[in-house]
Amino acid sequence: MPRVLHVLTGCTAVGKTALALRWAEAHNAEIVSCDSLLFYRGMDVGTAKPAKDELARVPHHLIDLFAVTERMDVTRYVTHAGRAVADIIARGRQVLVAGGSGFYLRAFLGPVADEVNVPDELRTELRERLEREGLVPLVKELHGLNPAGLGALDVQNPRRVLRALERCRASGRTLVELQAAFAAQAAPFAGYEVKLCELVREKDELDQRIEQRVAGMLQAGLVEEVRTLLPAGLKQNPSAANAIGYRETIDFIEGRLPAVELAGLIVKNTRALVKKQRTWFKTQLPEHPQVDARSADGRGLFLPQV
Repeated sequence: MPRVLHVLTGCTAVGKTALALRWAEAHNAEIVSCDSLLFYRGMDVGTAKPAKDELARVPHHLIDLFAVTERMDVTRYVTHAGRAVADIIARGRQVLVAGGSGFYLRAFLGPVADEVNVPDELRTELRERLEREGLVPLVKELHGLNPAGLGALDVQNPRRVLRALERCRASGRTLVELQAAFAAQAAPFAGYEVKLCELVREKDELDQRIEQRVAGMLQAGLVEEVRTLLPAGLKQNPSAANAIGYRETIDFIEGRLPAVELAGLIVKNTRALVKKQRTWFKTQLPEHPQVDARSADGRGLFLPQV
């Protein structure tokens, strides 16, 4: 009998948490988080982390693992998720992966990381060059290392150019060779049957939910939460500090954003994120069913095989 992973995804504010709880309760399941911020202790209000009573209803995994200063990457995620999944199945329960982070969602659908080890000295060298010389010389060097071309690499994106150059320099291989080696790797969860479902809502309804969510976060103490996290080292972790809701609140606390603009900017940036998420789900996920959040029922939800 195949081991099964049920995966429920969808964009921010669509209603994944409520449906995941209902489905898990109805199907003897435990929830494995696939959210890029729920790992961090203290980041509760701004992440819409499940409340204590919700966590008590169904066992959750990969929540509150790390201090806010710790970095998370997909390799660490796969390690922790793999342990959680194996433990849940060993106890005879079902697994429901829930979250909207495409970066970590990839782990359940295919290879996620290559074996290139980039020395810290090389990373430092290239970042210093970027700051000193700008992006153009790095792109030129990358072209020199890849005479067959750079494929679909976004050469206007400094982070992606740096990543590509680091891997080419560290491995001595071209991007084409690196991509071929990556594609040949086994997926971390290759031994599991994956059943994937995307929760969706109409744009107008989702826009309204985003506004309500942001208002609720501010009322629940988002500013106070960020004031507490700053001396705890929030800004030492760029992924956490730059997350929507947190970066705007930091700007407000540090005097770069007027109070009257805080909610509106968080709403605007959340809507932009949702647009990107929808595009990613459409173009990067394998064929999968979409379920209307207004009619989805936790007991009857069926997640067909990918």
